[in-house]
Amino acid sequence: MAQLQRITIAPAQFQQDQILLTPQQLHYLGRVLRLREGDRFIAMDGMGKWWLTQLTGKQAQVLETLSVTTELPVTITLMMALPKGSGFDDVVRCCTEIGVTCIAPVISDRTLLHPSPQKLERWRRIAAEAAEQSERAFVPTILEPVALSEALSTVNGHKYICEARGNYPHLLHCLPNKEQRTNDSELIIATGPEGGWTEPEIANAIASGFQAVSLGRRVLRAVTAPIVALSLVTAACEV
Repeated sequence: MAQLQRITIAPAQFQQDQILLTPQQLHYLGRVLRLREGDRFIAMDGMGKWWLTQLTGKQAQVLETLSVTTELPVTITLMMALPKGSGFDDVVRCCTEIGVTCIAPVISDRTLLHPSPQKLERWRRIAAEAAEQSERAFVPTILEPVALSEALSTVNGHKYICEARGNYPHLLHCLPNKEQRTNDSELIIATGPEGGWTEPEIANAIASGFQAVSLGRRVLRAVTAPIVALSLVTAACEV
């Protein structure tokens, strides 16, 4: 199925073995992807369901429900302090490809960016496009930005806060092993802004049940650290 084009639909568009396409989707399929009447493509609802479909007029006929096995065996929430500039766009795209489940932007003491609502919608579009490209079964959830202190108290699971400075154990050595993981295991990875977390932020995170960890001996950029952290988790879970 890798050669077939993929689009993301809203779950409500699937009705009685048909997918009701929007004008924007019809334009994308016909003008951008150059599909014609009778051509096949894959529709995904971003919530784990994929269908092999055939273009029929202004609708798509569902031919087959597909089984997708591209998801990780754990749920991963990336809690990231917003970086300056447009770096968060790249983080959303790359971490979606790697397998993140949820991205929670946080405003830390050193955060310079306070995004507009339009930014949030942009991030959600990027996540949907990256999920299609990487053949994900799910589109990651992008939460609205909140203060770090609020975010720390709203997550449960195996919680880690990454910090470059300090004698902390490597994340790879702290992840739950295969015997400790279950199908509903949740991992929360927090990465900091330019300049890193402040000491009070690290202390508050530890008090909230987070384990302080290192991503290696080098100091990583704010937009590099999440990609490294999620790559380590993916390797630990899939290899």
